[in-house]
Amino acid sequence: MAEPSVNNKMAQPSVRNEMAEPSGRPLPQVTAENEFFWTAGADGRLRIQECGSCAALIHPPQPVCRYCHRHTLGVREVSGFATLVGFTVNQRFSVPGLPAPYVVAQVAVEEDPRVRLTTNVVGCDPADLVLGMRMEVVFEQDADVWLPLFRPTAEQPEPAPLPADEIEPHRFGEHVRPMIGRDKFEDKVAITGIGMSDIGRRLMVSPLSLTIAACERAVADAGLTMADIDGLSTYPGGGNVGGFGEGGVTALEAALGLRPTWYNGGFETFGPGGSVIAAMLAVAGGLARHVLCFRTVWEATYNELMRTGKITPTGGRTTSWMMPFGATSAAHTLAQNAQRHFHRYGTTRETLGWIALNQRANAELNPTAVYREPLTMPEYLDARPVTTPFGLYDCDVPCDGAVAVLVSAIDTTPDLAKPPVRVAAVGTQILERIEWDQSTLTHEPQVLGQAAHLWSRTSLRPTDVDVAELYDGFTFNCLSWIEALGFCGIGEAKDFLDGGKNIARDGLLPLNTHGGQLSHGRTHGMGLLHEAVSQLRGEAGPRQVEGARVAVTSSGGLTPSGVLLLTSDN
Repeated sequence: MAEPSVNNKMAQPSVRNEMAEPSGRPLPQVTAENEFFWTAGADGRLRIQECGSCAALIHPPQPVCRYCHRHTLGVREVSGFATLVGFTVNQRFSVPGLPAPYVVAQVAVEEDPRVRLTTNVVGCDPADLVLGMRMEVVFEQDADVWLPLFRPTAEQPEPAPLPADEIEPHRFGEHVRPMIGRDKFEDKVAITGIGMSDIGRRLMVSPLSLTIAACERAVADAGLTMADIDGLSTYPGGGNVGGFGEGGVTALEAALGLRPTWYNGGFETFGPGGSVIAAMLAVAGGLARHVLCFRTVWEATYNELMRTGKITPTGGRTTSWMMPFGATSAAHTLAQNAQRHFHRYGTTRETLGWIALNQRANAELNPTAVYREPLTMPEYLDARPVTTPFGLYDCDVPCDGAVAVLVSAIDTTPDLAKPPVRVAAVGTQILERIEWDQSTLTHEPQVLGQAAHLWSRTSLRPTDVDVAELYDGFTFNCLSWIEALGFCGIGEAKDFLDGGKNIARDGLLPLNTHGGQLSHGRTHGMGLLHEAVSQLRGEAGPRQVEGARVAVTSSGGLTPSGVLLLTSDN
């Protein structure tokens, strides 16, 4: 089916020196460090930061060269030609001044293909775009900035191959740092309690009340009281995070009157489940004995309050290098990674569809899941597009809910209410660039390094895993984790997932047995950990995998992520 035409009102921009009328789209915050880039269009020339020592181009601009670590940095005028290395036709999201549909793309600068610019493609029909096309810059002035947009050159050579990653996907294991010693902090901790609040769409209750409900249930599940809790850990912590938190440790401590000896909260951790890994380190180091970890989302209610005008969005300039081009969602980045996986390995939309269908089949057995109706492959394929190649059922379900997990010192577990779930290993090492559009091409960034690191910390192997609860903010996240963790080879997911039998509850790798985020609801990875513990305890009811003793669960990707290998204590 042909893609609809894209609004190309910006296809033939002109260069002007006076202030242009603002379009209304999110515009970049111009600083002394980036002014050369955002104002380069005043004379029609694209400029990129350059290292004067090794001649590498650096983007986004930095105070040091990432390759030679010298500080001799300047600015280089480049040709303005680039290679199209990714694109997605956005159908779902609109921003002021940039109504859908439009093309979000990544282009690799010809002088140094390691530099990729997020941009919009203009001046052509999206159906004519092909990876590897030669592109040229055109500038559109918007207020006081010049946005570098790209269009296909008039004469097209044969499409160029995709540029190489800094580390090819099958070689990540070669770059993992070995363990410092034989002693492992994982051996000193256990997961002893889990709790979940009500999960639903637009519950219209305060996020802090959801947090408290989950925490009370986790503490009771372990047979403890709030007086026993001496640590708190959360992601993303306090601050205005727009439907993705309740106020952090400060809010919970104020409500419950706890006196923790240790606490932790913040974005920059091992993905949304990083609060749990941080808690394990604190317990193993003797800073606390029982750490309550929590994650709350109330995105569905937040969006409803935004729609009705009861919450007013913040405005102003952005520091993002992608948002000025309408790349407002992780979907816009991941869609391009999925496209490149399709291009290189022959993956198809049906490949992703088997993941969505599997999650829905599992959710049918879970009374807490948001979506429980059966889903067929034709329904999946015919669903309304979001941003190509993703459709509605490739995307997780915004919801309200909270999940809490209790991490305890291993010597306390004989006195607790439930058998402990042991931690065999964690994977946290960063081997890929963290900037979303500069990182790994064919997989979700921040899964390959963390997965390789996990297996370096245990004698268990992928064949030992009985159940996998893998992050599925989008279907492609899940596919990336399957390959990264070695459940099939790099590029082999098409065959592994075909028909869905391998990932069914009675298959080789029972996957996201509670319905995952695609059907149960977007709980940012903590719901996956909750389900892994339920499976290892044998408490998953009709969706229980018989004999489950080893589970792997991951959270995050794109931002730094974490992955845990858990075992039952039987």
